Amino acid sequence: MKRFLACLGVASFALPMWAADIPDRPEKLKFPPLKYDPPTGSDYRVQLKSGPVVYLVPNRELPLVSISIRVRTGSFETPSGKEGLAEMTGSLLTAGAGSRSAEDLEERLAFLAARLGASVSSTQGSVSMNLLTKDLQEGLVILREVLTPPKFQQDRIDLSKKQVIQAMKQRNDDSRGIERRERVNLLFGETFWRTRMSTKASIDSITRKDLQAFHRDWFHPANFVVAASGDFDRDEMKAELETLFSDWPFKGKKASGIPIDGRAFAKPGIYIVNKEVNQGRVSILLPGIQRDNPDYYAIQVMNDILGGGGFTSRITNRVRSDEGLAYSAGSSFPGGTYYPMAFFAGFQSKSRTVLFAVSIVFEEMNRIATEPVTDEEMKTAKNSFIQTFPQSFATKGQVAGAFLGEEYTGRAKGNPDYFKNYRANIAAVTKADVQRVAKKYLNPKQAVILIVGDKKTILSGHPDHPVNLKNLTSGGLIDIPLRDPYTLEPIK
Repeated sequence: MKRFLACLGVASFALPMWAADIPDRPEKLKFPPLKYDPPTGSDYRVQLKSGPVVYLVPNRELPLVSISIRVRTGSFETPSGKEGLAEMTGSLLTAGAGSRSAEDLEERLAFLAARLGASVSSTQGSVSMNLLTKDLQEGLVILREVLTPPKFQQDRIDLSKKQVIQAMKQRNDDSRGIERRERVNLLFGETFWRTRMSTKASIDSITRKDLQAFHRDWFHPANFVVAASGDFDRDEMKAELETLFSDWPFKGKKASGIPIDGRAFAKPGIYIVNKEVNQGRVSILLPGIQRDNPDYYAIQVMNDILGGGGFTSRITNRVRSDEGLAYSAGSSFPGGTYYPMAFFAGFQSKSRTVLFAVSIVFEEMNRIATEPVTDEEMKTAKNSFIQTFPQSFATKGQVAGAFLGEEYTGRAKGNPDYFKNYRANIAAVTKADVQRVAKKYLNPKQAVILIVGDKKTILSGHPDHPVNLKNLTSGGLIDIPLRDPYTLEPIK
């Protein structure tokens, strides 16, 4: 008791000293420079004899193992007239495997408290499993079964097709869905593979043989990139994965790479889809960049100040906080992996204030291109990237996932020091760089403006805030008709 009181006395005596070091304002707080060295991919990379590149990231803290497989395929490999085949193949990989029915597989996974997932998106396939260490051997057996002879159980195929077609019925119900669909068309052109969407006819035409053929073509070790993290010995896991991928029962096709030709960015103009709703959804688009562009880092800082930094960004402050025109508003300017990704600014506003909000976004785009940003804005934006960067590697799973993505996309080979140099490249961005890239890439007169909403009300505008359409774009006003939800043909 005396020792406790003595300690308490020391603590109470020390408190005034601590209190004296605490500033009276949060902005006066000072922190030591962040010292952090990101992990290096080569420390975890292993080339298996069976074909795949694997990233092995052990973590013995918890009795858990995670295995992720990226498959070099995607919807771009879908034959014409079979749109939806790639996505359906991915979703049905777990609909039974080997001798197990879909029901038996689900029951066994539930017993093991294991999670098994599979999907195919536009540019990649994915199969993942999370399970307890003690169940790893059985989990690998299940994973092998899913990857080699999936059942594609007919009743699950029928159910999946029914669900997809049922979902099509709602394609025009939500203006958000319409906006996303037409935005892709404006970004890439209607003949590019990214804009090919499933129809009722294409889904109806998909057979079990189609699913089996797509699977055999692309799901084999030569097309796999793998990451494993968790409770395992590195050498032992390497041996287990060698066994998993060896003696594959079929060869399949070699991945051809993501097609990049045939893209067609829309001409400047205001593209409007007439839909009787109270609010209009807006996408403002400009041609973009890839991540290997020398301007990439300056663009990230610029966009954070403009509209990507949440409540600290200019677009959010003007459109949301100052004028109260939208609940959320902002912008993004990512660096594309396979082809340039566009600049995007967007919001949802009441119909009469849509054009006024667009004009404010353009004002901010022009201002950042013609006036230097402040020192405080630069500090806030750069710190948002530099200080949060270590969070990308907070867990061993994130480490494995980061290098898996770099390997799959080819960026690891093209720029192996990306993570190592990231913070220094951000820190090197100057105010002059921000203004330069804004002037170079943010030309409102070249913007494609997509609006989904009540055309008449939107164009009439707000009496207190009139907007001349000619001041918004060098193009004209283009009507985009609603599309039939089942055929995607324009509704006349």
